[in-house]
Amino acid sequence: MILIVAGVAGSGKTTVGALLAGRLRWRFADADTFHPEANVAKMRAGIPLTDADREPWLQAITDWMDERIAAGQSAVVTCSALKRVYRDRLLVGRPAATMVFLIVRREVLEQRLLSRPGHFFPEKLLDSQLAAYEPPAPDERVQDVLAEGDSAQTAAKIIATLWPYGEPNPGGEPVQGVM
Repeated sequence: MILIVAGVAGSGKTTVGALLAGRLRWRFADADTFHPEANVAKMRAGIPLTDADREPWLQAITDWMDERIAAGQSAVVTCSALKRVYRDRLLVGRPAATMVFLIVRREVLEQRLLSRPGHFFPEKLLDSQLAAYEPPAPDERVQDVLAEGDSAQTAAKIIATLWPYGEPNPGGEPVQGVM
C-alpha cells in the first residue's frame, strides 16, 4: 500500500507522514525532495509554481510510487496534491494507493509557516496554495483529516480512520483479529 499524506504548506504533511512511516515501519519519502532545483529556487524567491512547474515533480513522485508498488513495498509519501487533477494523477490506476488530506485553518497554517525559518517555502506563498486548492470531492479516494493539534495524535487519527480494526503489518495488510 502507498499512503499519500496531502495538504497545503504548513499542514504537517512531512511530520505526520514521517510519524506514520515510523509507526507502520514503512518507507517514507517527502515530496519536497522530488522538486527540481528550479522549483525550489522559484519558491524561495516567493514565486508560486505553475501547473507546468509541477509536472516533473508529480512525475517523479508517481515514478517513486510505481517502483514501490512493483516491488510489493508499502510506503508513505507526502504531496500537496492541491488540485483534483494532481490527486487523480497520483491515485487513478493505482488501487494500492490511498490519500489522506490534512485540513488546517489558515491561522494555524500561517503560524506553522512562520515557525520554520530557513525553509524554502515562504509564508507569503500560502495565498497561492489556498487559491489553487480544490477540496477533495466525495468520489475521490481521499479521506479528510483535521490536523490542527499534536502530530502524533493526527497520525493516530489517520491510522484509526484507515484501519479501524487494527494497524497493518509491515507488509501493508491489516493484522487479522486485532480490534
